[in-house]
Amino acid sequence: MAELFLIRHAQASFGTHNYDRLSDVGLRQAELLGEFLRECGARFDAAYSGELERQRKTAEIVLEQQPQAVQLEIDARFNEIETGSILEWLVPVLSDRHPQLAALAKKGERSSKDFQKALEIVFQHWVTTEDTHPEVQSWPDYSGNAHRALADVIEREGSGKSVAVFTSGGTIATLVAHVLGISGALVYKFYEPLINCSVTRLLYSGNKVSLSCFNDHQFIRLLGAQTGEGLLTYR
Repeated sequence: MAELFLIRHAQASFGTHNYDRLSDVGLRQAELLGEFLRECGARFDAAYSGELERQRKTAEIVLEQQPQAVQLEIDARFNEIETGSILEWLVPVLSDRHPQLAALAKKGERSSKDFQKALEIVFQHWVTTEDTHPEVQSWPDYSGNAHRALADVIEREGSGKSVAVFTSGGTIATLVAHVLGISGALVYKFYEPLINCSVTRLLYSGNKVSLSCFNDHQFIRLLGAQTGEGLLTYR
């Protein structure tokens, strides 16, 4: 039996000109996650990341605290869902059916709560419609790439390994739903509650993959309470 940790990136810089950069809170979250994993005895044989800065930086900070050097492999199939593109092109398409959507999307440029409301409407359309927009990656294409990336890592690393994959909320939700055999229509229910730097653990043996834990973030809650820091974030 081998284990694979799906680790959501630390908090990014929402509402700034460069969202992809980790915030000060995010840098602290990643540091504490690295310490926590080291103290728990998590020893990674291999590590993967999407190519986004927030994913790679989280990985680098965490892996620095491993007792032995771990090479980080970059795989763009672990990138986040292209939410910016989805909102840009699909909000106008859906505004007739959802009159409040355009206003939510506009306010969502600064408000995380409004962004999430707009994203839910658009996301549900994206994963359930057969119609595709030429400027938007289709759900079958995106999810298929993510599924193949997971399968490729499992095949490459083989049995008895401990593997870390540093990725994003949408990708984790997509992979968890896939492992559980759940349709794309329900992926958002896994997407919305994911906490920054949370850990989702899969167990695998051969082609058999099972979910051991989802969105584990109790260490963030505990350390935040102990230090008085506001470390629990969703975006």
